[in-house]
Amino acid sequence: MMETVRLMCLLLTWLSSARLLDLRHLNFFNTFPVFWFCAFIVPCFLFFPRHTTPEKFYIEACDDGTNDVLAIDRVSTEMTLSGKKDIPPAAVTRPICGIMGTIRLVAGVYLVVITKKKKVGILFGHNVWKAIDFDIISYKKTMLHLTDDQMQDNKTFLSMINNVLTTDGFYFATDYDLTHTLQRLANTSPDFQDMSLLERADQRFVWNGNLLRDLIAQPELHKFAFPVIHGFIVMKSCCINGKTFDWTLISRRSCFRAGVRYYVRGIDSEGHAANFVETEQIIQYNGWKASFVQTRGSMPFFWSQRPNLKYKPKPQISKSTNHMDGFQRHFDSQNILYGKQVVLNLVNQKGSEKPLEEAFAKLAASLGNGMVKYVAFDFHKECSRMRWDRLQILVDSVSEMQDEYGGLGSYMWVSVLRSKLNLKKSTKTPFPAFSLTWVPLSLTLSPAWADNANACAKQYAGTGALKTDFTRTGKRTQWGLVMDGWNSLIRYYKNNFSDGFRQDSIDLFLGNYAVEEEEGSTPLRVQKDWKFLTVSRGEGDPQLPIIMLVAFSMCIICLLMAGDTWTETLAYVLFWGTASACTATVILFNGHDFVDAPKLVQKEKMD
Repeated sequence: MMETVRLMCLLLTWLSSARLLDLRHLNFFNTFPVFWFCAFIVPCFLFFPRHTTPEKFYIEACDDGTNDVLAIDRVSTEMTLSGKKDIPPAAVTRPICGIMGTIRLVAGVYLVVITKKKKVGILFGHNVWKAIDFDIISYKKTMLHLTDDQMQDNKTFLSMINNVLTTDGFYFATDYDLTHTLQRLANTSPDFQDMSLLERADQRFVWNGNLLRDLIAQPELHKFAFPVIHGFIVMKSCCINGKTFDWTLISRRSCFRAGVRYYVRGIDSEGHAANFVETEQIIQYNGWKASFVQTRGSMPFFWSQRPNLKYKPKPQISKSTNHMDGFQRHFDSQNILYGKQVVLNLVNQKGSEKPLEEAFAKLAASLGNGMVKYVAFDFHKECSRMRWDRLQILVDSVSEMQDEYGGLGSYMWVSVLRSKLNLKKSTKTPFPAFSLTWVPLSLTLSPAWADNANACAKQYAGTGALKTDFTRTGKRTQWGLVMDGWNSLIRYYKNNFSDGFRQDSIDLFLGNYAVEEEEGSTPLRVQKDWKFLTVSRGEGDPQLPIIMLVAFSMCIICLLMAGDTWTETLAYVLFWGTASACTATVILFNGHDFVDAPKLVQKEKMD
């Protein structure tokens, strides 16, 4: 038995991915619901504008085999269970793939539905789907009740919801719980298995939880919706020595303290780490199932790193907060959910990140928890100049813990990694003793890990991950260096000039900010001070950046088009050069005011 466990550990330590499963078998009309909606909706849906009624939406589960229909009153917003006989004969029909939920904006309530999906694969006999396209449909039949400012705010809020929905990585299953790991599902009671997917879902990973609040409150309506996770899923069929097994990689992004790269760091008062991701590898062979779980998250104490136009803002550790309270809550939760923890911290141990590593090490030592083992590894120093072989130092330093955990993941590029293994035997067929050739297998599977890194990085940083060429091929390439440089430039722009909007979009979608219907004043209309510095969201022309640009341009023109005398040319160059330098100094000094900052949730609350 122990030998089998060790072989499974080796597999889970090295696996990454083979050929993708066939994604062509799509059938939108035979799957979850057909969407019946009455009348006055978006014009492109009005296939039959006559004989329509403006009162209700009707949603029918096509493959349910029952007569139940979800009826949504567009005036009272009440959701009730009715029958197919209640659907008006003249109602216009449109197929959809699922309900994300409802959300209230300035113009009223909107229904968010999935209109297109793609099959990822089959997990334990259940279809897993990726949501591709969405529709946001207003309950209201007109916007005439709104003022011009309210209409503009409503338009902005709608663009925020669309911003989240168009961020790649929403997955769902209509009859399987994707929010829980195989490890957790293997240790549940029959009563848990009898619950609906919405009732038993792990709320950390239900990204449409806020949108489903009204529907969750009515258990009889649970059949019409399902939890949707955000992250990455890939399923592959692998072959070793003629023996085929199924390999699945699932990354679940937490909706607690979710956000963009710089605006959400550290933890909150409940101990939720920023941008927490749970990654699970599953192997299935001949009735055997193995699950290997890793988690990553921001360093679990109170710190921030606000954009300020610098390439890498200096991290700030809170001096007024009791870090141990949040730190202990975080690891108490981790121990309950995952058991023993090996925490790998890969940040720099010098420069601006040094205080972060020192604080983490001090808190870990003060925690006095035998279930938590802290390991620091200066990744940038040890692996500088492409010395990737030195990762073996890290592997060797934690190798003594392998027996305790049944194995330890070999992909350790994340800031914090905690791992454990659980093996479940579902039949009496023994797991085969593979004679493994690791290099071909690793090269075959590595692209899936790189795709996983890219997907998660795009969701919170705005670009693909760095150094994925090494993950894919086992070596760094010139093209990889070029792409890392390009991604770094894109990250700099997004972090400073568009991440405020992205953070607001996430906060609105997840319910961290609630819009009141016909709200007279929203945080979107913020009065600017004398600097009038913000470039984004149509708040006006940015004065100081324009002045700097004009002054710098005039300085160049004066150099290229010399005056009658050199003294005249020098005077012009000095004047415009001084103007551009002074303006640039003011901009850099007030860097926090120039960046696109979140407006819906106050910074103090975010920290």
